[in-house]
Amino acid sequence: MVNLRAILKHPEDLYPLVKLKLAARQAEKQIPAEPHWAFCYSMLHKVSRSFALVIQQLDTDLRDAVCIFYLVLRALDTVEDDTSIASEVKVPILKAFHSHIYNSEWHFSCGTKDYKVLMDEFHHVSVAFLELGKGYQEAIENITMRMGEGMAKFICKEVETVDDYDEYCHYVAGLVGLGLSKLFHASGKEDLQSDSISNSMGLFLQKTNIIRDYLEDINEIPKSRMFWPREIWSKYANKLEDLKYEENSVKSVHCLNDMVTNALTHVEDCLNYMVALRDPAIFRFCAIPQIMAIGTLALCYNNIQVFRGVVKMRRGLTAKVIDRTKTMSDVYGAFYDFSLMLKSKVDDVDPNARKTKENLEKILKLCRESGALGQRNSYIIRSKPQYNATMIAAIFIIIAILLAYLSTTRPTYMCKNGFSRQPIVVNHIR
Repeated sequence: MVNLRAILKHPEDLYPLVKLKLAARQAEKQIPAEPHWAFCYSMLHKVSRSFALVIQQLDTDLRDAVCIFYLVLRALDTVEDDTSIASEVKVPILKAFHSHIYNSEWHFSCGTKDYKVLMDEFHHVSVAFLELGKGYQEAIENITMRMGEGMAKFICKEVETVDDYDEYCHYVAGLVGLGLSKLFHASGKEDLQSDSISNSMGLFLQKTNIIRDYLEDINEIPKSRMFWPREIWSKYANKLEDLKYEENSVKSVHCLNDMVTNALTHVEDCLNYMVALRDPAIFRFCAIPQIMAIGTLALCYNNIQVFRGVVKMRRGLTAKVIDRTKTMSDVYGAFYDFSLMLKSKVDDVDPNARKTKENLEKILKLCRESGALGQRNSYIIRSKPQYNATMIAAIFIIIAILLAYLSTTRPTYMCKNGFSRQPIVVNHIR
């Protein structure tokens, strides 16, 4: 549902929001007719949020491979995330998961809501996996095996040092970067990028999620799941959960800023990765999440709300990022703007202020030296909007038309050859 208050505050968000809604609706209409592929793409829309739209813009073979890669790793992550599973049960499943994807009868009940459906009906993912090209299958199996081993290791191991933190993030996200690089190469559309910068692409996203999700993870039932390294948080608190209490607010924010400063060290590698991409769809697929990450860090930095609730980019700004990210100039511009926003929040009394500013200045320098900043319009730093009755009336009319359209259109399902068929009932989606 469109947030009217947010639209009135940011009327320039309306157009990209409408485009995003219509594009998402169109993507949902193009679900393949074959039952196993219908399940996979339907599930992708349920568990991957905004990434599903970007994934579906890839060419068919690569799109299918990335879809299955995502669902396999999402299922693996569901096993790791379920704190109700005993370690002696969980560890063998994680280690053997790469073999289960070849078994079209295997499933394991865990997780909640849509994630439980994914696990209960995982055989559909396996059937689709077995239809992929051999190069895609080998890449997915290899990454799944390495990720499962790494996750199993950290079931029995705490994140003590920053090196542990980097190792954990490598297993759960850096390997995703390596796997995607292999899939892009297997498609023939990209050169194979180095493991180092592929790893950084994943680490930057994962560290952003770990920072943003502090409160959700610390309150996890029946057992909290935390990956903030003791080497960092022990400088500010005796126990990690102490950071959520109001009396520790100053120390909590200093710890948060320390974590953000650490995450910023990966930005240079990420920019170098993206500048080497040639295929426009692959570029957008990679660039949009990276911009979302730097934007989220800019919001989280020096923000006590990280320890009180949910901090995330407003939907309208997310829609702008998806709509406007088309070239490397857009990426440099977004990283420049968000880095400036973050820099404006640095307080010199913060114990990490000097290091934070150094990391930010490196990013700003890279963006300036790209020569691309003059080729785009900033969508982050802007003047206060001016309202009038005509504008407000137009906003309400457009929203009403959009809602009416979305409520009356019906999906059509696509065969793998691209021809449309009448809608089918996907009984296994609850």
